[in-house]
Amino acid sequence: MILLAVTACLFPLLYLTLELPKRIINDAIGAQSSIIDVWGMQVEQLTYLWLLCGAFLMSVLVHGLTKMRINTMKGVLAERMLRRFRYSLIARVLRFPQPYFERTSQGELVSMITSESEPMGGLMGDAVSQPVLQAGQMLTILYFLFAQNFWFGLAAVALIPLQGWLIPMLQRRINRLNKKRIQEVRGLAAEIGESAAGASTLRVNGGWRYRMARVTDRLGRLYEIRFEIYQKKFFMKFLNNFITQLTPFFFYAVGGYLVLQGKVSLGALVAALAAYKDLASPWKELLTYYNQTQDMALRWEVILERFAPQGMVDEHLMEGEPEELPRLDGDIVLDGVSVRDADGNLVLEDLTATFPKGQLIGIAAPSEEDRRALAEVLTREVLPASGSVHLAGHDIRTLHQMVLATRIGHATSRPALFRGSFGENVLMPLRLRPMEDPDDPTDLRAQRDAVRAGNSADSFHVNWVDPEIAGFHRTEELRDWWLRIVEGIGSDTALLRRGMDQVFDKREHPKLAEALVKLRPHVQLALMDSGLDAFAHFNNREQYNPALPVAENLLYATRTVPITYELLLEQHDFLRTVRRIGLDKDLVNLAQDVLEMLRQIFGMDGTTHPLFRKLGLEASDYEAALQLLQKVKSKGADALEPEELAQMMIVPFSISAEALGPAFSTEIENRILSLRDSHGAELLETLDDIFVPLYEGHFSPGFTVLENAMFGKISDNAGARAEDLRRVVAEVIDKAGVREMVVELIFDLPVAVGGQGLGQSFAEPLAFCRASIKRPDVLILDSALASFDRDTRRAMQDNLRELLPDTTLIFLEPAFRDPDRFDHYFELRQGRLKDERADDRGQSGEDSASAADLSRKLRALETTELFSGLNRRQLRLLAFGARWYEAVPGTVVFHKDEAATDGAYMIIDGEAGLYLPAEEEGEEGQLIARVGPGRLVGELGLIRKEPRALSMVAESDLTCLRIGEEEFLAVVENDANTAFKLLQVVAGYVTN
Repeated sequence: MILLAVTACLFPLLYLTLELPKRIINDAIGAQSSIIDVWGMQVEQLTYLWLLCGAFLMSVLVHGLTKMRINTMKGVLAERMLRRFRYSLIARVLRFPQPYFERTSQGELVSMITSESEPMGGLMGDAVSQPVLQAGQMLTILYFLFAQNFWFGLAAVALIPLQGWLIPMLQRRINRLNKKRIQEVRGLAAEIGESAAGASTLRVNGGWRYRMARVTDRLGRLYEIRFEIYQKKFFMKFLNNFITQLTPFFFYAVGGYLVLQGKVSLGALVAALAAYKDLASPWKELLTYYNQTQDMALRWEVILERFAPQGMVDEHLMEGEPEELPRLDGDIVLDGVSVRDADGNLVLEDLTATFPKGQLIGIAAPSEEDRRALAEVLTREVLPASGSVHLAGHDIRTLHQMVLATRIGHATSRPALFRGSFGENVLMPLRLRPMEDPDDPTDLRAQRDAVRAGNSADSFHVNWVDPEIAGFHRTEELRDWWLRIVEGIGSDTALLRRGMDQVFDKREHPKLAEALVKLRPHVQLALMDSGLDAFAHFNNREQYNPALPVAENLLYATRTVPITYELLLEQHDFLRTVRRIGLDKDLVNLAQDVLEMLRQIFGMDGTTHPLFRKLGLEASDYEAALQLLQKVKSKGADALEPEELAQMMIVPFSISAEALGPAFSTEIENRILSLRDSHGAELLETLDDIFVPLYEGHFSPGFTVLENAMFGKISDNAGARAEDLRRVVAEVIDKAGVREMVVELIFDLPVAVGGQGLGQSFAEPLAFCRASIKRPDVLILDSALASFDRDTRRAMQDNLRELLPDTTLIFLEPAFRDPDRFDHYFELRQGRLKDERADDRGQSGEDSASAADLSRKLRALETTELFSGLNRRQLRLLAFGARWYEAVPGTVVFHKDEAATDGAYMIIDGEAGLYLPAEEEGEEGQLIARVGPGRLVGELGLIRKEPRALSMVAESDLTCLRIGEEEFLAVVENDANTAFKLLQVVAGYVTN
């Protein structure tokens, strides 16, 4: 409303800018006497002229300022609306059903929210003010023209209806062509991607000319479309410009005639011409606005199609907070639950079961798809196609999302991790609401802007952790609880090892820093007693430490921040001192030798190699230093400018003597030790707190926990003994009671986007801790800690029962070796749940014979280790193509050297022998191996396209599934998990 009010104020000012020039010409300049009567006052002609000119100047200034204000307000409105729109799209993404992400590209969603929505922001700002502003200006100008002369006004509007009909019609045709152009561009992008991915295949198979002909055809169609667009577009512009310029013709012709006849003043004609010139701009803007709305309407439809999938979580279930957070500490009841995938196929079929509260539930499901589907149903990530799920008497469909987030924990072996720290990811379930209001003026202003833009009113820069969700009162209690969980799942040793590699701030962990300094003599003694001191480089002021970079040896100090070229260049006093004492020549010569060596090994494009990254030298610094090599060779170090000297010095400042090997001679070490005694303190004073001196009794901020404990570095030559050294240091830390403080450092461990670089041994415990730190009423563990050994997982089950005695624990695994450990044990096969401790229920018998046969094949394949991990669709395809094969004892299933075209045989029941036939007729063949249920026979012949290597003979009544060549190879080529298992089987053949 404010924007509309300001816009309305513009129109009187616009009228003044049109009226005053006419008054200046007619009433001031064209006055018949030197004295002019103005509202009953006598004013001289020149004074009146100055008054009118001043009024005109003021009206132009105020008009411009008002227009500037309107444009600013439009910009603010556009940004707020775009911010609101993007926020609503992201909020919708958080409500998408999980299966939707499996068939929708995340990159496509990101592109829509960022780049594709960007042009819509400008139109959102113009949506209200632009038509009002331009139409208002147009009506004001038309009113002025009609006020001068009726024929002027009529001439100005005569051709507007024609333009209003013709231009939009032509634009609609152009829009249709643009839609076709976009489709062709997307097709071209797909072909480019295919060509890039299959460039080698095209070269090897001679397909590049045909491919280029196809690309040429696509480019040709694209050219034709764009050519047609240009024709229509520029014809439309020509037509619009011609019609626009046709009106001044009438003004000159008719207006000139009226002036000559004395019916219209010359000033009125001049003002009318100027007014019409201004009329073209708002009319053009209105046409542009119309075209933009048509384009944005199409864009809006495309975006909304992607952001309104079926099965979204209801908005009211995620907004705000529920009146109460009920406990879900009752029975879990599944009543006739069925779940379908995106293609409408049943994934879970008519699940009916009760999971009693506080019990240990084991569910064996060989299919990963089944396990995931059941977990998603219990967490409401997927809504059942039929049936109901009740948690402690509450229908899961009606529960607020915050209730599910606080009362249900869910962990998998492949968790989704977010950029931040390990602790931030673990504490996510306890960050449901801000625990305090912002008090910083900047935060308060940002909060007000967020509310105006329709974004969240929650401030990001306040404390969000609520310990009471987990039943605690202080954050410190949460840390203790987390340590108990880590200890309970047996991953504290792995976290301790990772914690020993962390660098931390003494101010945040003063007790740990003090404890590590006290441990130094004990650690060094333990290493000496175990004979591992030879693989450690302890810091000693009288000796050179080859594991430290040159700078730290020269200064006998540790750096507090990473040394970069930019940082070194800022140290002017340091660079001057280095040159004064003559150290620059040694360091530059050393850098020259190192660069020559690295260039021979890595070249110019080998900086992505892991061995190069291990050196600690930035690729950009390496490449820049290489450019200076020729100058150093020809003119020496004295010819280098300060910035060039810093660029060369960054090499020895980043790499240790051990990394350089023989290039770093004993002579250089002795010279640096000598300079350390003579100029070390002086050089250290020239640096701005970048280095901290090394003292036996002081904490070293640039060192890791391990390096602080041993007051040194592990030698690069330690090899496998480095792990022994770490174990000895870990034992000393454990005995001293410092273990928990070191493990706590993992809370600050940085996590990259998607958890990149974080191994399974850390990602799985993180997911487990995240699910259990809130002390949920229901904890669902879907193959959690899959990378850990069986004993660890078994101990985790026992410890969980002690840590969470009242929680309903649901374990989903492919299989369990000891089902009797569970209070209730179920099996989930082919989407059907069976209570193994209940009476066997007969099958309904409603299925047709073919469906029953397919189900039998599916059950048989799913019990095999090789195919148990296949998703439902691939398993169905494999079962559909498989055929039953039965044989009596002595039957030869296939002979050696036969073509493997009949497929591979999966033994379901019985036993067969694999024989190497005798060379002489009448002799018995040599038995190579006996194979039984679950073994796949004949797969190597299919993979290698070679004849059978052995003969297969039935030793007993034999039942097999014969899997055709095409079906088998399709599964191996498209399922990485099955291919990997097959590789393990083949490796077993080689071993045996």
